[in-house]
Amino acid sequence: MDGTLTVAQHDFDAIRRELDLPPDQPILEALAGLPETEADARMRKLDTIELQIAATAQSQEGVVELLERLQAKRVNTGIVTRNNLPSTLLTLTVCGLTDFFTDKDIVSRGCALPKPNPDGVFTLLNRWQGLTDHTVMVGDYLFDMQCGRRAGVTTVYFDPDSENCWNQYADIVVGSLKELSGYL
Repeated sequence: MDGTLTVAQHDFDAIRRELDLPPDQPILEALAGLPETEADARMRKLDTIELQIAATAQSQEGVVELLERLQAKRVNTGIVTRNNLPSTLLTLTVCGLTDFFTDKDIVSRGCALPKPNPDGVFTLLNRWQGLTDHTVMVGDYLFDMQCGRRAGVTTVYFDPDSENCWNQYADIVVGSLKELSGYL
């Protein structure tokens, strides 16, 4: 969702500093390594940070057109996110994207093991009775590509800034949602 459906705006280094976490570890994994009471307090703080970021979310250029096209073709669309559900729902509301997803199409960190674990993709596939060879995972970060690969689905690396960071993990690389729409 963040960085794909919406413009990337998370400053993960700043979030780690605010949560007093090591700079070289992913946030959720660092929190999981803490004693439970300490982890719980910092997770609540992370939830607050995510809601603040969600309140200022901006749609990615071309997202509405892409989602309308997928909806017209009756393609199941879902979100697998490392964010919590309240911030995900707020992001969709702020960006005017709530009509494209039902609650059952959103798999947050509270519903499945977080990416890069493929559990969220499998959760959606089970709900939809979908097949891996008819499924595509689109994302802007390594964990998205790893998740898709581990789930056995086609992976699309969304790289609007042409950073070429995760190309080797993707089946397809696109620089815009309009370009992605061309694959439909």
